[in-house]
This record gives sequence, structure tokens and C-alpha cells, in this order.
Amino acid sequence: ADDQPEDLFVLSAVSAPEGLLRVHEEFPEADLLTVSIDDELNEEGFIVPGLGDAGDRSFRTN
Repeated sequence: ADDQPEDLFVLSAVSAPEGLLRVHEEFPEADLLTVSIDDELNEEGFIVPGLGDAGDRSFRTN
């Protein structure tokens, strides 16, 4: 059984080129929309400069 969606739309606030490429490689039929493309990922895989830790900011855990 084919469990893949017929249409896929990906929306992100901030992306890195590596992430956009990875999504495109996995889902070439997907429509991608991002508000901002930052330069790179750091050694921990976080977008630089990015938003910082969005989870900590959202839930005030830091």
C-alpha cells in the first residue's frame, strides 16, 4: 500500500540550505516555502544564526 500523501507542502520560518536540500531529496514533489534562509548549520546541527533554541524560547525553559 502506498502511504505517501498525494500533495505535500512544507512551510518553515527559518531554514538552512542543508535542510532544504534534504527535504527536497526525500520529497522531490513537495512544495517548499521558507521565510528566511540562514547561512549554515553548526557542529550541533543548529541553524546559524537562526533563532536560538526556539523550544526554550517558546516554553521559557531556559
